[in-house]
Amino acid sequence: MPEVATAATRHEKYERLIKVATKHPPLATAVAHPCDAVSLESAVEAARMGLLQPILVGPSARMRDVAAKASLDIGAFELVDSQHSHDSAAKAVELVRAGRAEALMKGSLHTDELMGAVVARDTGIRTARRISHCFVMDVPSYPTALIISDAAVNIAPTLKDKVDIVQNAIDLAHALRFPEVRVAILSAMETVNPDVPSTVEAAALCKMADRGQITGGLLDGPLAFDNAIDVEAARIKGIKSEVAGRAQILLVPDLEAGNMLAKNLAYFAKADSAGIVLGARVPVVLTSRADTARARMASCAVAALYANARRQHAPNVAA
Repeated sequence: MPEVATAATRHEKYERLIKVATKHPPLATAVAHPCDAVSLESAVEAARMGLLQPILVGPSARMRDVAAKASLDIGAFELVDSQHSHDSAAKAVELVRAGRAEALMKGSLHTDELMGAVVARDTGIRTARRISHCFVMDVPSYPTALIISDAAVNIAPTLKDKVDIVQNAIDLAHALRFPEVRVAILSAMETVNPDVPSTVEAAALCKMADRGQITGGLLDGPLAFDNAIDVEAARIKGIKSEVAGRAQILLVPDLEAGNMLAKNLAYFAKADSAGIVLGARVPVVLTSRADTARARMASCAVAALYANARRQHAPNVAA
């Protein structure tokens, strides 16, 4: 019996995001080592939907074998032959350096292999900005998309790191055309406590935004999770803020907190999570075999919208 869509299961925010992304030309994307059915199917489906123009980088014979066994047609795609997964990552990054690709997409290799090629000193695609990860989460019970950062790259970010992490997230929100960008800097409490470093850093980040060192968003913190996303919880605590209860970006204290938060939303609130890495020359799409097909396409859509915004120099969808 098919599942009936309800308010708790619909993912309308992702559907709108994908719809907007398909209005732009497909994004030339180097797909690193798509050597299993899930990663290859993701590239094929993203191309079919008009989100990406994939360049498949991996052992050619192996990719063709996977395609044949999964009944996937890759005849229209450019194939770049490589010897192994590390070589796939290096050659995918080289396509970006050569100006032939505007995004990277993870295939069936380890994330560390791809990111190692991205950050390589002489052959990578780093910028002056700290590299960070954003989950764009579609929580059916929340009115807007939620961006959570950083839950996958920076383990224990310093205050200096968090400046870039939050700026990356704000830039992404503008690329997704949020009408305004509200950032909650999370901690275990909503008051500054010198014994809890994340509260002190939250206060510093807010002051840095006041002084123009972080731009494009409204920041408030420290905020506990409840008063960041629930208006009534903020009211009960007496918090008067343009962000409290209405946050769209949740800046977490560290990777462990972010990872647990994102997975709690996925499993308890039935949220889907699109994953993207920012701060390099191009966006990097990180998908997982555990992702739903909708989440994988949403990750591609996020990358396409972000790259398009950068291309137009107007990082300011339907989330």
